[in-house]
Amino acid sequence: MPTNETHNLKVVLRVRPLLRRESKQTKRNVIRIVDENTIIFDPTDGEMNADYDISRGYASFARKNLNLSFDRVFGSEATNFDIFEYAMRPLVSAVLNGYNCSAFVYGVTGAGKTYTMLGTDRHRGVVYSTVDELFKQIEPLSDKSSFDVRISYVEVYNEQVRNLLTKSGPLKLREHSTGVVIDGVAPHPICCCDDVIGLLSFGNHNRAQHPTDANYKSSRSHAIFQVHVVSTNKKSGLSRVVKLSMIDLAGSERGSNASHMDQRFKEGTCINKSLLALGNCIKKLAEGSKHIPYRDSNMTRILKDSLGGNCKTVMIANVSPAERSYNETYNTLIYASSARQIRTAAATKTQLQTNLPKEYYANNLAAQISETEQLQERIQSLEKQVSSQAKVIENYESAQHGLVKLVKKIETLKRKIDRSYHDLLSTRQRK
Repeated sequence: MPTNETHNLKVVLRVRPLLRRESKQTKRNVIRIVDENTIIFDPTDGEMNADYDISRGYASFARKNLNLSFDRVFGSEATNFDIFEYAMRPLVSAVLNGYNCSAFVYGVTGAGKTYTMLGTDRHRGVVYSTVDELFKQIEPLSDKSSFDVRISYVEVYNEQVRNLLTKSGPLKLREHSTGVVIDGVAPHPICCCDDVIGLLSFGNHNRAQHPTDANYKSSRSHAIFQVHVVSTNKKSGLSRVVKLSMIDLAGSERGSNASHMDQRFKEGTCINKSLLALGNCIKKLAEGSKHIPYRDSNMTRILKDSLGGNCKTVMIANVSPAERSYNETYNTLIYASSARQIRTAAATKTQLQTNLPKEYYANNLAAQISETEQLQERIQSLEKQVSSQAKVIENYESAQHGLVKLVKKIETLKRKIDRSYHDLLSTRQRK
């Protein structure tokens, strides 16, 4: 049964190392890590560079020596596995104990969000490690319970929701008693962690990415990766549905830093709008407001149960220590610090049910119906193409048959001409 206990949203701060080009431009870090929980922003022991751009607001002395605390601070030497160990491994255990859980990375373009979530071939991100750990923890439980594990992967791009695993969209959002439902998204079954690698790779290939001044390969959409787990007790037949959400938020950019090409400008506007909506939700939650403006963007609508809902949540804030990112880093730190003040109703376990909730079947049925309709439309389109091609082939074969008959007629006529010629020659010779 739910209790009146409340808990804070756990906030992890990751300070990435200076990039090579940043090290050449300046050796001054605007973040000093004091201990595993505390940082100082803009410490006074560093002198401002001569090329400090006051017009861009760098020289804000009110921000100097700003002391901020987080649940955990990771410096430049931390690995993705370190982040997983602290932030994600406990969520896996919580999911298998019946809790809905979520984690999302926040920060500006180039702060290392996608690297943290997805990593590289050599350094796997927290998504891979988390799913791997999920199957490891499922194995010893398989004697008593059976598990159905499925994933979904969607993006919010220019305020439109798209399914990254089927390249379909835009998709509609529907409010439901169990939360926000995305029409046309049917979770894909997986049997092991290796299944995730291929699906993630396919989904990321479909994700909207474009170069910006801040990052040569910047994610221009918010990607939401969800793991749906249905566990069924083999003896009692009772089932439970839980969800683990991992969200890679797109990085924001100031207009002065971004290319003003029409498409990139539109992308930046939509990204900043949704991140502003997220910031407003965080602020209202921290203030304990009764009305939280989740409906201000599609992204915050989807994340409704990942922020203030009945959910265990971790926020991984990524920042750059470079002086050139002064304002962007400051804004991320303030958002993350505000998020740490959020107090939500204590997360409660999903109750075991003899049958899965009707909503679960309804949601999946709606998604399957929508996907089936899309496939039927595709099949009809292909049938038309095949029919058109068949007519072309039929016309070609008919023309070819007519050509063969014509060739035969020509050959017959040629033989007749040859015979007439030979007869003429023979007649002349006899004369």
